[in-house]
Amino acid sequence: MRIEFLTKNYNPSDKLKDVITKKIDRLDKFFEEDMKVKVMLKEANDVKTLELTMVQDGKVLRSEVSSDNMYNNIDDALPKLEKQIIKHRDKLAARFKKFRVKELVEPEAAPVEKPRSVVRRKEYTLTPMTVEDAVEELELVGHSFYVFDNKSTGRVSVLYRRNDGDYGLIETIV
Repeated sequence: MRIEFLTKNYNPSDKLKDVITKKIDRLDKFFEEDMKVKVMLKEANDVKTLELTMVQDGKVLRSEVSSDNMYNNIDDALPKLEKQIIKHRDKLAARFKKFRVKELVEPEAAPVEKPRSVVRRKEYTLTPMTVEDAVEELELVGHSFYVFDNKSTGRVSVLYRRNDGDYGLIETIV
């Protein structure tokens, strides 16, 4: 466990730093990798404040305690931080457990798809017409698209019915 001490208007003794280090080192049992803990010691108006901050899996775990004695603060702040660590670890374990259960269930055999091939060919002569005429033809034939020779551009175009009920137009570029 890497411990970084930060101070503001407070000068901690070496004994206090040793006590804090020993108590924070007990949190090592929760982590596989080396974790970094920031310990902020500050004093304002005879009130001593201790902040413990660590980042685990992108989540900030933080505990802050204020009183007139810094030794009492460490005893109050560590259980708070420990509860947060346990809560966060249990959430992750539950999330991974869900994933494991899903992976263990055998997937249904996917239907074997046969290779796709062209099964029908159709030829017809394109007649020059306007987009409005193509819309009428599309409605008459009842298909979802209609290929025509666009009279205004002189190119082959495709008119299609969109899911929202409107029409789309695809124009070729030669």
